[in-house]
Amino acid sequence: MKISDFDYSLPPEFIAQTPVEPRDQSRLMVLHRANSSIEHHYFREVIDYLHSGDTLVFNNSRVIPARLLGQESDTGTKVEFLLLRQLDNGTWETLVRPGKKVTVGDKINIANKSGEADAGMTAEVLERGEGGIRVVHFSNESLLEQLGKVPLPPYIHVLLAEPERYQTVYAKVKGSVAAPTAGLHFTPRLLKKLRQKGIQFAFVTLHIGLDTFRPVRAYDPRDHPIHKEYGELSPETATLLNETRKQGKRVVAVGTSTVRLIEAATQSDTIHPFVGWVDLFILPGHQFRVTDTIITNFHLPKSTLLMLVSAFAGREFILRTYEQAKSLGYRFYSFGDCMIIF
Repeated sequence: MKISDFDYSLPPEFIAQTPVEPRDQSRLMVLHRANSSIEHHYFREVIDYLHSGDTLVFNNSRVIPARLLGQESDTGTKVEFLLLRQLDNGTWETLVRPGKKVTVGDKINIANKSGEADAGMTAEVLERGEGGIRVVHFSNESLLEQLGKVPLPPYIHVLLAEPERYQTVYAKVKGSVAAPTAGLHFTPRLLKKLRQKGIQFAFVTLHIGLDTFRPVRAYDPRDHPIHKEYGELSPETATLLNETRKQGKRVVAVGTSTVRLIEAATQSDTIHPFVGWVDLFILPGHQFRVTDTIITNFHLPKSTLLMLVSAFAGREFILRTYEQAKSLGYRFYSFGDCMIIF
């Protein structure tokens, strides 16, 4: 296995810069693994492919205003922080740019949303990690939400008029630095119609972190150190998912983050309650134990997410569908179109 196995060419014009309105008007590619067939629909029609008794599993993590700007107190160097995970009160693991210029002991004055670095909070660098990772203590953590901005992915260059559009309509538990984007296609109206059809809902939490932004650089993807993400799966959700499978119905994971959590929480084909850090790296060869169907967006080349869907549907089939999506003008990445894989 090598990283080039998961590469493909995508001209910039295919990268969606703004979301479709309404949310469920995005396009939906339907993939059938059994016979490698493909259909083309709109997301609102996903209801036609789900049956009474199936359970949709949603990641209810909410994106936090994790992007902070500041200025180094001695040199005046402008610094950007991306909060990754909280380690203690006021102390966070962060991704810092420019990382080479920020070292242990540096103090940075955090800027307000107008860019003025006198907002009443400072950041002190406590530890230095690899690739721009720094452990940072913020002097007044209560101001983080007020001073931070919701971080859009680096490939989106158009300002978002309404920040809430980068949240799912069911987002609840704060903690992600990027949205679980497969869920962005659901509307309250569609959710209501799904419930009326007898489709069950289960909610888990997996806070999306660094690997959403970090490319795989290892020649062999198996050598890539995947970043841990915090997740929770309640006893009630475990019971519902186990009962779904017992009844011969399908567990439909909304998003790759949901897949990682429910697969990590499964032992001997039984889903167990889970609270802790998820470091499961799903590559081709992985035996999926509970995931019957995946709803997911189109992913970046050489990404861990592309590897996960390749493990589920087959690398050659996925890459072929991506080429077909390009030929038909599908929109890619966070604000792009969607696929459901059976």
